[in-house]
Amino acid sequence: MLNTKIEHLKISTEGKDIVEKLKFLSKEFEGKIAFSTSFGQEDQVITDIILKNNINIKIFTLDTGRFFEETYNLWNLTNKKYNTKIKAYFPDKTQVEEMLVNKGPFSFYDSVDNRKECCNIRKVYPLTRALENVDLWITGLRSEQSKARAELQFFEFDEGFNTIKFNPLKDWNLEQTLNYLSENDVPYNLLHDKGFISIGCAPCTRAIKAGEDIRAGRWWWEDQSKKECGLHETHNPNFIIETKKI
Repeated sequence: MLNTKIEHLKISTEGKDIVEKLKFLSKEFEGKIAFSTSFGQEDQVITDIILKNNINIKIFTLDTGRFFEETYNLWNLTNKKYNTKIKAYFPDKTQVEEMLVNKGPFSFYDSVDNRKECCNIRKVYPLTRALENVDLWITGLRSEQSKARAELQFFEFDEGFNTIKFNPLKDWNLEQTLNYLSENDVPYNLLHDKGFISIGCAPCTRAIKAGEDIRAGRWWWEDQSKKECGLHETHNPNFIIETKKI
């Protein structure tokens, strides 16, 4: 049963450092484990750990087609530094074309429903394809990033994508993350130096002001309680399902 599997993972990784955890999981889920990066600070930490230690975990990104130029620059720099090729998943062109024809290029500013539609087309559906044969999905989520992530678990079941999710940086704070990047000479998005903390698509991200929540720059025109794009909204560490063999 799934809850038994999650409990096994918790026990098996207890007391291990992040490198040891990832090495263990890469063997436990050999060929069916993947890390999704959006090239944020946390994601660059995990990318560095995986590639520097030659851990057999696939790394992919969801290219929405609306990244900042700085994000593409970082993607290219990361590939060169680690001699790797991060796999890209794109949105379905027909869905994008229909949305733009019917609603224009900035429909997401008009309503929450429109914004979620855009996120679904550009992120959620491509992620569904990326996770088709993945039994363990690794993310760069941290508990302190938002109220919605405060109860984050190291291992939890994601109902929406029908897979176990591992959040290795759950208990890291921003200072720890920045220190790791600096001490290990890990490339990062230069927008972070300009007040952009959480970076997504260019039209939907702005720099934050002193004292603002670290995700205040995402979809800033919306109610502050709606700060997820749909990728991390469905998770339950105790959810049991038998439709996927683990």
